[in-house]
Amino acid sequence: MSYGQGGQGQPPWDPWNSGSQRPQWVSQSDDRTPDWAALADASESRNKRRRLLLICGGALATVAVGVAVAVAVVSANGTSQAADSPSNLPATADIPSGTTGLTPSFEPTSAPPPLNPEEFISSVKKDTAPLSPDILFPGSSLTLVDRVYLKGQKSDTTNCASAAKGTLATILTKNDCTRLMRVTYTKDGVAATVGIAVFDTEAQATKAKGEADAKSILASLSGGDVKAFCNSAVCRSTTNSYGRYAYFTLAGFTDGKDVTTKDTAVFTTGDDLAEFAFRQIRQRGETQASAAANE
Repeated sequence: MSYGQGGQGQPPWDPWNSGSQRPQWVSQSDDRTPDWAALADASESRNKRRRLLLICGGALATVAVGVAVAVAVVSANGTSQAADSPSNLPATADIPSGTTGLTPSFEPTSAPPPLNPEEFISSVKKDTAPLSPDILFPGSSLTLVDRVYLKGQKSDTTNCASAAKGTLATILTKNDCTRLMRVTYTKDGVAATVGIAVFDTEAQATKAKGEADAKSILASLSGGDVKAFCNSAVCRSTTNSYGRYAYFTLAGFTDGKDVTTKDTAVFTTGDDLAEFAFRQIRQRGETQASAAANE
């Protein structure tokens, strides 16, 4: 009977029996025992070469990163240097210790200030735009907020005293009024005349306004559908000035009734027309200032 590893008729190897014969394959492997000293020397050589390669590779990588950073900095700076970081600095001894006299100067870049509109309506020399009652009070009606006033008669005269009553005639003449334009508006039984007196200078218009008193009355302007008003009845009047213009209003009832302090409709009408006169005069200045700025 066979037991595997032993040859036929040969008893198996007993490692505990010194007389037992060891199989042939075991003794053949003993002849191929590796040279451990040679292997150790080869391994050490390989480790030395690996360390040398790592050191050289790290040095090359460091140089490459430095070059990349330098290129990035140069690219970021561009070809122009900042005003406070010149590329060619003088030697330390040549750098001044103070900054006196080094304040930079810049060319003006902002637009010049706008022209003052009031300058163009303060003197006849600058106020040269066309002027008439229809320019100051255009259209056939006037709408302020929700109030609509119908436009009536208009008048334009160089004889300012002829369009004034009471002390106003003398005041206009004394201050050299050159022109007086009037327009009448009506609404719900209330009529009001607004007048604009023209002077050569702002000083003359301001003086005329200051000299006006309770008896300085603008003459009402009637005609057409508007009957005479404020000829003998008590009416409400206003006086003001802007630039070389003085403007006045006279408001009352078309049926000849006297105006009292409770008649708010009359007061509102007079105030509306005075406000509109002021706006039109101011607009005249703004238009001329804008035209002059664009020349």
